[in-house]
Amino acid sequence: CDSHGVDLIFAPNPEEMYQDKKAFVNIADLSDTLCGIRRPIHFKGVCTVVAKFFNITQPTNAYFGEKDAQQLAIIRKMVFDLNFPVNIIGVPIVRNTYLSSEERKAATILYKAIQLGKQTIQYGCSAKCIIDTMTDTIQTEPLAKIDYISVVDAKTMQPVQEVTAPVLVAMAIYIGPTRLIDNFSYDPK
Repeated sequence: CDSHGVDLIFAPNPEEMYQDKKAFVNIADLSDTLCGIRRPIHFKGVCTVVAKFFNITQPTNAYFGEKDAQQLAIIRKMVFDLNFPVNIIGVPIVRNTYLSSEERKAATILYKAIQLGKQTIQYGCSAKCIIDTMTDTIQTEPLAKIDYISVVDAKTMQPVQEVTAPVLVAMAIYIGPTRLIDNFSYDPK
């Protein structure tokens, strides 16, 4: 633990965490969009596991990757709704290392799409225009297959037509068999 700069690492096995497969935390549903559509019970399971961790370990801070922005938003909402005395801290994105060298090269298309999306959104384009721009970019890469690209309200995770409040532009793209997610936030103020 000392080499990682922490006092304690709690890592129970799956059997300890999933004793009752029907016991899920029921929070305000931010999971009906983006990845939640493709994996309908995933976020309920995440909330259940995280709530158990928080109850058992009583942490002061908990760190979650910003790459899965929907999961981070759901965890923050759960902590707020259930009054957990935990600071949720987002950790910057670390790029995927499970790809072959050819797939890693192909995966750079996500970065290109994000950059074009950021440029497009600043011109006041509609959500459809932003999605179309990013889609056109990703489709230039033969190894890339789009799962989704969405522009959603940053708080509710619900799709928007126009960018009039803070939004999250999120995508899930397959590069070969590997599903990659990425996103960026934008505040029109």
